[in-house]
Amino acid sequence: MLEYLKNNIWIVLIIVNYLLAISAVVTVLLKNINPTKTVSYIMVLVFFPFFGLFVYYMFGQEYRKTKLFNRKDISNTSVIQSVGDNLRIKEKDLDDISDRFEEKIKLVKLLKASEKSPLTLKNDVDILVNANIKFERLFEDLKEAEHYIHVEYYVINDDKIGTKLLNILCEKAKEGLEVKLTYDDVGSKISSKMKRKLTESGVEHYPFMRVLFSSLAGKTNYRNHRKIAIIDGAIGYVGGINISDDYVNYDDSARYWRDTHLRIHGEAVKILQFHFLTTWDFVNDSEIEIKQMYFPVIDCAQNIPVQIAASGPDTDWANIMEAILTAINNAETYIYLTTPYFIPNDQIVTALQIAARIGVDVRLITPKKSDSWIAQHATSSYLEPLLEAGVKVFLYEKGFIHAKTMVVDDLFSTIGTCNMDNRSFNINFEINALIYHKGKSEELKSIFMADLENCEQLDYERWKERSKYCKFQESFSRLWAPML
Repeated sequence: MLEYLKNNIWIVLIIVNYLLAISAVVTVLLKNINPTKTVSYIMVLVFFPFFGLFVYYMFGQEYRKTKLFNRKDISNTSVIQSVGDNLRIKEKDLDDISDRFEEKIKLVKLLKASEKSPLTLKNDVDILVNANIKFERLFEDLKEAEHYIHVEYYVINDDKIGTKLLNILCEKAKEGLEVKLTYDDVGSKISSKMKRKLTESGVEHYPFMRVLFSSLAGKTNYRNHRKIAIIDGAIGYVGGINISDDYVNYDDSARYWRDTHLRIHGEAVKILQFHFLTTWDFVNDSEIEIKQMYFPVIDCAQNIPVQIAASGPDTDWANIMEAILTAINNAETYIYLTTPYFIPNDQIVTALQIAARIGVDVRLITPKKSDSWIAQHATSSYLEPLLEAGVKVFLYEKGFIHAKTMVVDDLFSTIGTCNMDNRSFNINFEINALIYHKGKSEELKSIFMADLENCEQLDYERWKERSKYCKFQESFSRLWAPML
């Protein structure tokens, strides 16, 4: 028997491969997921032996409903419940402000169904264009922290800008402040030396879902793509800018990086805090203590309505995607969308097409040159049907645009970590701020218009005439779109 196996090893391996592939195909079919995604996985499993299994076990397992990411339900603690009670808006108050929000009140009600996304009214927000401005403001706030600092990022590198931030955290911890830091183990690169310094300084730090060779399957797929910083429970940061020199436009930078972040002072920081604590509860093995100081009374003179929408494998619904879809469906005048990766699902594509066809001014900015070959060509495969429907598509030429923003009808805008792709909608942990304010929407609209000056607008007739080789690259890349 052993001799037979030795002489026919490849035949045995192929048989084993297809037995596992058949099992995976049955599993995919029983999930009743999007047919396009189902067909993509079946094709990979059938036509690419071994590699297909690798792709499926790395990227094909859906954990939203199976709750792989079981976390202790910290929402049941008395402190969290008290915060929720204080933030909860009565139905009467919601009706009173419905005229101010016009049709966008549907968005508020959509997320209000989730108690983790209450509408907060007392907020002041600053839109921060590019990393240089973001880090200047963030470092100032960190240095002025008096009680605690909570930081959660997808990418933290101990390069020039990262080392500066980590050193500030060490200094504040030595001063006696509580400093908690969590970073994604795939996205971040922090040296052992820096980790020792953080520990010795008193900074509590944990990686999110540590990836070792023995546990690669699935864990490289469900990453924490959120970018959150919280100072004393009163100031919070959220947006697209990670902690890395790649995001900073130094004088000698290889390319220009265009990004957008948000600084919040007000009640919405409490919701950022809640989501940070759920992550901290997941990465930290010890019992977490929910302290009242995490949710202080905030004196904020401004009244800018903000909702925090979070989504990931630990949520029952794709909250951010649903919010974006609802905003598109309720647009009356314009939709201005910026995203580094545009690999949308069918619902988003159809909604944008319908909006454009009924006369809404729909404009999309995406990079002319992406940082991913397959993502760039997959994006290109979606542009022709949008152009045909009347969507105006602009390719950013000045550098790489990484901003993840949308502004609708001078009333609604969103800034956060979520890209317009399947990975952000369904796989990674993401977080966005939804802002209902005319002034801030007009500000984000002005930023969008300024970005258009560095864009090439695509012409539908010329785009149709691109070479068959380009179309083949796009079609090939699109096959992988559900897994990107």
